[in-house]
Amino acid sequence: MFLSNLPLLSEALTRSISPENPTGEKAKGCLEEPDMDSPARELGKGWKCRPFVQIKPGETYIIADIEGPGVIQSMWFAGNISRDFIFRIYWDNQKLPCVETPLPDFFSTHWPLQNPNNHSEGPFAPVNSLPVVVNPNRGLNCFWDMPFLKNCRITIENRHSKDTLRAFYQINYTLTDIPDEVAYFHAQFRRVNPLPYKEVYTILDDVSGPGHYVGTSMGWGINNNNWWGEGEVKFYMDGDKENPTICYTGTEDYFGGSYNWDVDGKYTVYTTPYMGMHQVMKPDGLYQAQHRHAMYRWHIRDPIRFQDDIRVTIQALGWRSEGRFYPGQHDICSVAYWYQKLPTNPFPKLPDRDALEII
Repeated sequence: MFLSNLPLLSEALTRSISPENPTGEKAKGCLEEPDMDSPARELGKGWKCRPFVQIKPGETYIIADIEGPGVIQSMWFAGNISRDFIFRIYWDNQKLPCVETPLPDFFSTHWPLQNPNNHSEGPFAPVNSLPVVVNPNRGLNCFWDMPFLKNCRITIENRHSKDTLRAFYQINYTLTDIPDEVAYFHAQFRRVNPLPYKEVYTILDDVSGPGHYVGTSMGWGINNNNWWGEGEVKFYMDGDKENPTICYTGTEDYFGGSYNWDVDGKYTVYTTPYMGMHQVMKPDGLYQAQHRHAMYRWHIRDPIRFQDDIRVTIQALGWRSEGRFYPGQHDICSVAYWYQKLPTNPFPKLPDRDALEII
């Protein structure tokens, strides 16, 4: 399952699900005949006849339904990279999802302003981290280990009101024995736009342990002048009420930066194996009114372990006159990543399509 095991032989079976092999079964790839208007129409079966799927408006498409035990080892997505695609994963036949997030946000792509008429146009920000990699042009890659004992079901919902959307994907997994004490991967999206005055933004809440928190990805649309990221990230664990057990000193500090990410009067982006502030979108003086940022912090070497419960929050703090803090009212979204035992508590209801829209 891990890099250190690469030299060891194993009886595990490697499989992969894609539009060319929708079940991942042995010797079941490339069976599709080309359509009459397909680029492969003169070449026949086996010549890239089904590289993607079309998901109709309102349809929830099952892209993987795998009987375990096994481990999802990597995933790749391309095509329509917008919040109209909702990405969900269900473990061991649970009715409730353990992963629920707009597809691009899962990959720390929080401002997916892709041109709907040309998928290669629009703002692009690379991510070069260990568990999440985003490559030109909007190739979304995930390398989180996701073990399961009984079943893994992965779906994509198309929330667009009119358009059939195109999805390219590859789900790489292995069928192998899994220890009973394994924890299950989870990811949860939230958005508040705007954050009410003097309210604290909640990244994660209502989680029952045992488990460990492994990452935070965030998007911030800034609604005030001056520096905005003095807010502390706080981890309340195992019965903490008013006071957290872990508290970080500021927003840029939590994401591994310092002093406002300001180098010679300019924000400086970075993307590293464990942390990054990888995107800055500036107002253009015409239609783009907000300053927008995207950042991530993976707790891979320093997972935050909890036994009973966990709550994660962040303050929105900027500066106002006379050296005083200003509680910001920003457009904030996040994805929290963690492992825990099943069952999963119900997630907050995902915002509807209009509430997810980037405006």
